[in-house]
Amino acid sequence: MSFGQKAVKNAAIGVAIADDPASLTTFLQPGCAAAIWRRQTAPNFRQWLNNLDPESLPNGRVVLPVNTVPDAIQQLCDMSGLEEGAERDWFENDIDYLAKTFSGLMQAKYLRLRLQAVTTNACRKFHIDAITARLVCTYLGTGTQYGISMDGDDPKRVFTVPTGAPILLRGTLWPAEPKSGLLHRSPPIEGTGETRLVLVLDPVFDPDVEE
Repeated sequence: MSFGQKAVKNAAIGVAIADDPASLTTFLQPGCAAAIWRRQTAPNFRQWLNNLDPESLPNGRVVLPVNTVPDAIQQLCDMSGLEEGAERDWFENDIDYLAKTFSGLMQAKYLRLRLQAVTTNACRKFHIDAITARLVCTYLGTGTQYGISMDGDDPKRVFTVPTGAPILLRGTLWPAEPKSGLLHRSPPIEGTGETRLVLVLDPVFDPDVEE
């Protein structure tokens, strides 16, 4: 499957736009609060996801070594009853690629991986996560929303990450001063009938202290 390009217009200050995964290294630079890999999944993959029964979407949360991600994702897809095929293969390979890319960037040998089908307003309030950094990729449904606020109120201007485009976000444990004021949330979808399929990756530097 191939990727097309989709513009991320008027991104907030402090948000880097990468046209390829190698350019995500800008996330490590001072003053960069987030980075988006500007990409779009292929139409046949999107159609495949849209046609799936929401009840069959894989769900799971696990802390694991990066090199075991392929087996873990395969097990989650098996447990959900996803049929084998080119689209599922691409999906599993993409999660593995994002995991390796993000862990390499963060120099973390372990990750906390969460794959979740969302139909509620979970995490609908704008916030900053109490972590070092996080990768979020919405494969199905509306992408993560973000904006700048320096006074604790909701951002006056809200941006939405394109579906299929990973975003890297700094958390409160990232040693950066001054604070960027970049907040994010899951889009409120409860009652709309929309289902989101979201991948979340967090670096884990000491797996012994993880639950």
